[in-house]
Amino acid sequence: MRTRVRFAPSPTGPLHIGGVRTALYNYLFARQHGGDMILRIEDTDSRRFVPGAEDYINESLRWLGIGIDEGVREGGAYGPYKQSERRDIYRRYARQLLDDGKAYIAFDTPEELEAARAEKPNFQYDAHTRGSMRNSLTLPAEEVKRLIDSGAQYVVRFKIEPDVDVHVHDLIRGEVVINSNILDDKVLYKSADDLPTYHLANIVDDHLMEVSHVIRGEEWLPSAPLHVLLYRAFGWEDIMPQFVHLPLLLKPVGNGKLSKRDGDKLGFPVFPLEWHDPQSGEVSSGYREKGYLPEAVVNFLALLGWNPGDDSELMSMDDLIAKFSFDHCSKAGAKFDYKKGIWFNHEYLMRMDDMQLAELFMPVLRERLAEAGKSADDFGMDYIARAVGMVKGRIEFVQDLWAQGDFFFLAPSSYAEKDVKKRWQADTPAIMEELCGVLEGIDDMTSANAEKIVLDWIAAKGYHLGNVMNAFRLAVVGACRGPHMFDITELMPKTEVLARIRKAISRIDN
Repeated sequence: MRTRVRFAPSPTGPLHIGGVRTALYNYLFARQHGGDMILRIEDTDSRRFVPGAEDYINESLRWLGIGIDEGVREGGAYGPYKQSERRDIYRRYARQLLDDGKAYIAFDTPEELEAARAEKPNFQYDAHTRGSMRNSLTLPAEEVKRLIDSGAQYVVRFKIEPDVDVHVHDLIRGEVVINSNILDDKVLYKSADDLPTYHLANIVDDHLMEVSHVIRGEEWLPSAPLHVLLYRAFGWEDIMPQFVHLPLLLKPVGNGKLSKRDGDKLGFPVFPLEWHDPQSGEVSSGYREKGYLPEAVVNFLALLGWNPGDDSELMSMDDLIAKFSFDHCSKAGAKFDYKKGIWFNHEYLMRMDDMQLAELFMPVLRERLAEAGKSADDFGMDYIARAVGMVKGRIEFVQDLWAQGDFFFLAPSSYAEKDVKKRWQADTPAIMEELCGVLEGIDDMTSANAEKIVLDWIAAKGYHLGNVMNAFRLAVVGACRGPHMFDITELMPKTEVLARIRKAISRIDN
């Protein structure tokens, strides 16, 4: 049987990072087995639909490199891939269950259900209570027909037989056995909006789309026994997909499932992209807009609840596909170590080609220089690439490049006060004037050559090496920070270096 998996989010808001990990594991498994990745939009809950959410889901997966083989945008032989467009299909299968006596029609109003819950603690609509409710099992057939013909709203409930041990085989958790007495007669279809609930639509679609493996979050494990019973009711037990319930993503601090509140409190995103809520106007941060690389996010997420069986940490998508296995997935929840995510981003930036990194930096550079009345066009891409290459070891995000290397593009407008007090002494202006003369006499400003000439001059004059070099750095950079001083002066035009030293002499003295 061909491997076919599906990621089936609901367009009820932004895609949570836990959902992203579920999509990623589906994708890795499908690609490893040469199979298909399906994106199915489960929009049967029309009351919770949020405009823009479906586009957000598609864009998130595209940004992360999680390729889709079949879906609303991609098409395919098993469509439609949006559940709201499959009403006729679900209606037919709901009718099949009714005709086979595996389901029944219930007319109970919300008020009647509330009264039943108030009368009986822990009320559950099941084999022990359905006989006292208003449904097609207790009402005459003529009354059922009359109610339907009159337009009375109803639901179709699955008729679960009591005291049956339901066996669910899970590729991570092994054999899970649940007795049917804890299951209620789930609603499968609602006449009010002519749409199925998740339980019916999910089973029918997985069957018709020939899904071989249902890989989803642990929160769906309680529904697995019901789904097994539905497969049996339809006579599909022999071609039931294999179940995989992934461990939860847990809070970084404390107990419980990772939530948006955790991200807001600790300052990290829980959504792949920035989300603008169309109803409240609230803006939630995203990994992309925060400056994370998609490759780093993928690598980070892959290792939350799974390990490759060796000491590997930095892995490309191809590496992850080759190594992925449910044998190495944890049953326990995975703590969301957001600091590790930052580390991954740093490591990927460190390994990025300088020119590629410079191109990512360009929007930030243009904005910052424009604020200063300057233009990024005054600098060639080779200059920018060499500059970012010198400081990228100090960054966690692309936007950090400006804080670490702004002096490559703007002369200091002020000087770090603590460095001035410590490094700028009474004889410093005269020494800096001498240094200008030394630099003017150097034809070859490559780092090694300029360093030798300047250090020889300092030694010959008997100056204090640290004092001279720190004052030199303060004049050019504006503070005692940055990469190797002679790497800076190799890249920066000598005229600019000299102008900055002389400006510092004038400004700091005053």
